[in-house]
Amino acid sequence: MDLIIRRAALTTHKPGRDVPVDIAIDAGRIVAVEANLAAVAAQEIDAAGGLVTPPFVDAHFHLDATLSYGLPRVNVSGTLLEGIALWGELKPELTQEALVERALQYCDWAVARGLLAIRSHVDVCDSRLLAVEALIEVKRRVAPYLDLQLVAFPQDGLLRSAGAFENLKRAIAMGVDVVGGIPHFERTMADGAESIRLLCEFAAEKGLPVDMHCDESDDPMSRHIETLCKEAHRLGLGGRVAGSHLTSMHSMDNYYVSKLLPLMRESGVAAIANPLINITLQGRADTYPKRRGMTRVPEMLAAGINVAFGHDCAMDPWYSLGSADMLEVAHMGLHVAQMTGVDAMHAAFDAVTVNAARILGLDGYGIAPGCRGDCVLLDARDPVEAIRLRASRLAVICGGRIVARTPPARAALALPGRPLEVDFKLRR
Repeated sequence: MDLIIRRAALTTHKPGRDVPVDIAIDAGRIVAVEANLAAVAAQEIDAAGGLVTPPFVDAHFHLDATLSYGLPRVNVSGTLLEGIALWGELKPELTQEALVERALQYCDWAVARGLLAIRSHVDVCDSRLLAVEALIEVKRRVAPYLDLQLVAFPQDGLLRSAGAFENLKRAIAMGVDVVGGIPHFERTMADGAESIRLLCEFAAEKGLPVDMHCDESDDPMSRHIETLCKEAHRLGLGGRVAGSHLTSMHSMDNYYVSKLLPLMRESGVAAIANPLINITLQGRADTYPKRRGMTRVPEMLAAGINVAFGHDCAMDPWYSLGSADMLEVAHMGLHVAQMTGVDAMHAAFDAVTVNAARILGLDGYGIAPGCRGDCVLLDARDPVEAIRLRASRLAVICGGRIVARTPPARAALALPGRPLEVDFKLRR
């Protein structure tokens, strides 16, 4: 064996009741998951009851804009629309070298945090397709250790921006993986619906997945998710379509949503919420009560819809913070959606792991014999504790090789009559 992780806890909904297992990896694949494995390996890690999980997965990000905060200026209003305008100001100044450098820096952060799969939208409204070329190069460079999917994203609107559809087709021909869209940013509701039809028909023709920014608005009448579901059903795209953001659902009438949720389930359309960004950008025009904007995650899960969380932005025109930490994303999503029951907290962890992996269609994802030898050892005993602590990634393993290590978080105290070191985990 190349590597054995001894005494590992796995993700279950029964904290404290599991028997620790040994995980054996050989030739880049998991070959055994069992207690007291009678085998030896070139390298062994003692998890000591710590949680081993499949890698974190970010179902929604913008790698072309990342780490560009302050270029050419800061988003003063903090709104989505000013962010889009600011990105438009920055585009003429972009260089391929700077795009590649910033994206690689972020990918380094991601690997250190155990994030080994990212779906990134890339703007295709610049006819130079500079960002597309840059991220295709980044995808090539990180392929040995990070699964990067690219979405052809007409940031300025498919019909609103001259040449956007042709640019999108060119991007797909260059090797971009997924068809994107932004119907709520078209000039009219009718244009938005038409853009969905055109893009879904193109995706069906090419056999590609679809992932659309959809209804990223406080407007309860922005209902393009309904059209996306209709087109997915009509064209047989079920299981290959995701609606990202869906923030208008936060403000929709409950009766309408009672019709919409079964439609999403029937059409096989998944949902991707972006907790950090949704609650930052939405509700900006409100006084009080002030809407927070994140979509109806618990209701979707209860309806049988696959829901993932995305990081969306990090230090760019829309968001000034971020560190590639999907546990921070799960932590925020849990709080905003009031997912504080035990099963709900586990569901928040699933939203940045298995649910997101299903949306990306990742092959061999999981902790089971035959799966890829990719996993993360966390300084936590279970998923809830991992979210609570935003636990250190003690070891990040890709293909059976340790690619990152982080020491456990400890605090040294100097208090009379108290221990000198504090461990923030709960001992069971």
